[in-house]
Amino acid sequence: MSSSTTAAAAPDAAAQRRNARNAATSGFVGTALEYYDFYIFATAAALYLQPLFFPSEGGLGQIMALATVGVSYVARPAGAIIWGWLGDVLGRKTALMSCIVLMGASTFIIGLVPAYSTIGIWAPILIVLMRLLQGLSAGGESPGSASLSMETAPEDRRGFYTSWTIAGATAGLVLSSAVFIPLNLLPQEFMLSVGWRIPFLLSIVVTVITIYMRARLQEPEIFEETKENDETVKVPLFHLVKHYPLQMLRVAGMALFLLMVGLFSTFSLAYGTQVAGVSSSEMLALITVSNLGTLFMIPFLGHLSDRIGRKPVFISGCIGMIVLTFAYLGALSHAAPGHTGLVWVLGILLMSFAYAAANGIYPVYFPEQFPANIRYSGMAISLMLGLVLGGFSPAIAQAINGNDNNWVGVALFAGAGIAISAICAAFSPETAKTPTAELGLKRD
Repeated sequence: MSSSTTAAAAPDAAAQRRNARNAATSGFVGTALEYYDFYIFATAAALYLQPLFFPSEGGLGQIMALATVGVSYVARPAGAIIWGWLGDVLGRKTALMSCIVLMGASTFIIGLVPAYSTIGIWAPILIVLMRLLQGLSAGGESPGSASLSMETAPEDRRGFYTSWTIAGATAGLVLSSAVFIPLNLLPQEFMLSVGWRIPFLLSIVVTVITIYMRARLQEPEIFEETKENDETVKVPLFHLVKHYPLQMLRVAGMALFLLMVGLFSTFSLAYGTQVAGVSSSEMLALITVSNLGTLFMIPFLGHLSDRIGRKPVFISGCIGMIVLTFAYLGALSHAAPGHTGLVWVLGILLMSFAYAAANGIYPVYFPEQFPANIRYSGMAISLMLGLVLGGFSPAIAQAINGNDNNWVGVALFAGAGIAISAICAAFSPETAKTPTAELGLKRD
């Protein structure tokens, strides 16, 4: 009896490990490809979209171009509600498949939109509309991938397995910057006419690959048990607001640190080229290298959180970001072409270490705050509410900076948001050692 039980348990354990690896792999690849689509827009907005779609005098056109990056973040909470409901009621896989189809279609269409000089006001209208659809899709992508990976991971390795989801998002960001580096060496006339469209049109390939990966996903056992036990919630949003309001507020507050993405990858790109005179190719290279370092650090930090806890890693990262943001922007404001060594060092420290610490933990820490029957919705809605500020951080930073080179004001704005993240984490429960089946069951 004992040997047969052991023999039966072995295949089950092997299957669970295989499912966990598949979930982590598909989470990495799917999120990377989805966020490649999402982030190429931010790079294009910083470098090319203003003269093509927002031809205003002075700095207003650039502010409007950068504001289109934030428009998608307004749509993200709506996407979180839609995909959260779909993922908590019908299944994680169904929601994730729908997300990638919408993202791929809207990204491809952006690459086809004629310029303002051709169709007038319809050009920026179509750009904003497609950006809203991208935001709807992104509202469910990382929460769904993170929830699925966390629920299929071994109990003592949830941080490590789930970290691959956000590592995928970072890989997408690296690819989105890297793809513009060789293109940016081409003549400006070509880039403004055809070149900037190439990364968007390539998204059709991205979409097909991701759909193939997503089709192989399996639903987590804990979600299937929720359905079998008739514990699903018909309207997760109402249930969250009624029973988990403090958890939602804390997670939304913790998500504010993500404003660093827009500040570093979009605002500092425009700032470095227009104010400091650093070439766009060098700024793109700095962004790519810094985020590449983040990509390699995230799994290590996820593993570290499994050993010492989520809160120490997350809060340490927030403190490091506050200090290094001031140092990085200060160095960039005094940089000059050929004298950017300090900017490179501080940029890499800021993103590859400080930002990576918080970024590598949130995909596991946020869903751990909610029970399985509302986990997708809880993380998605709370995360996207916090990301609204992050989406507009490039435009806000541009407005604060103005024509006076007010980099200190920009750093204070970023530091305030990141400090709120650290405070919310300090008041959140530690979840690293809590069994998966018990996560989120204790209410405030």
